[in-house]
Amino acid sequence: MRVGYGRVSTRDQHPEAQHDALQAAGCDEIFIDKASGKFARRPELDKALLSANRTGDQLVITKLDRLGRSLEHLLELSADLQARSVALVVLDQGIDTSTPSAGCSSRSSARSPSSSTR
Repeated sequence: MRVGYGRVSTRDQHPEAQHDALQAAGCDEIFIDKASGKFARRPELDKALLSANRTGDQLVITKLDRLGRSLEHLLELSADLQARSVALVVLDQGIDTSTPSAGCSSRSSARSPSSSTR
């Protein structure tokens, strides 16, 4: 199952763009929090993590900064997902931990023709 999660930080921001991207990515369920990332309580993230609970499930986000409050929190969540064999997919950064290439797509490592030496 593909479970989507998004977060907007302020009441002025609108979650539609994240929701649309997650829907286009084929998410079966989508959870959106409206809270600052610095707050520990994010009930929709809790629901998303409970929903993505089987081996082979995927937690899909649009950007890494939508998931973790800090690098430490992001690493903690990543380790928890890995322990449960749930993949993390980050749409905007081409990350997919279910792929054999250590989680990153090849598009980020492609060299441009102008960078080659003669």
